[in-house]
Amino acid sequence: FTRFSVVEVDGKRALKIEADLSYGNLVHPVKEVAAPAQLSWQWRIEKPIEAADLREKRGDDTAVKVCVFFDLPMDNVPFADRQLLRLARSKTSDPVPTATVCYVWDAKLAAGTTLDNAFTRRMRYIVLESGTDRLNKWVAEKRDVGADFLKVFSDESKTVPPIVGIAVGADSDNTQSHSVAYVSAITLE
Repeated sequence: FTRFSVVEVDGKRALKIEADLSYGNLVHPVKEVAAPAQLSWQWRIEKPIEAADLREKRGDDTAVKVCVFFDLPMDNVPFADRQLLRLARSKTSDPVPTATVCYVWDAKLAAGTTLDNAFTRRMRYIVLESGTDRLNKWVAEKRDVGADFLKVFSDESKTVPPIVGIAVGADSDNTQSHSVAYVSAITLE
């Protein structure tokens, strides 16, 4: 599993996220927050994943991601995905969201790129930061998660469903690599 620890970096309390041939998310459920909502945070990367390529399964790794889970009504979800969601939900007591928007810092894809996760269309990526110019520097982000949901899930919904969780994570299992990143001051309002 990806390792999570609370540390101080440049006098800032932060969550350290270290992926070493691993996968993992730290999930914080929320009680159905109505969108639109603003999500803000600060993040920094110490060691990116150069081999990552979110467009294909063998490269689907991120040094850091901040994700928003939405409770999209099942009627809006395509039939095949509905069946997979029902199966996934039957195998775990953890909540499985019907739609997820993940903000990522990617080593190569340009900022502003949007794409589906290589394994499931239930997760869609928005690349906010790209490259290595800002390595070891804190970068502040603030997103209108409702607008972002409509941007990447407009094929399934014209309205924004409730937010049911926030997650942070990193993974390096597909590229068999190692990454280190930090996230701080996550606020949903």
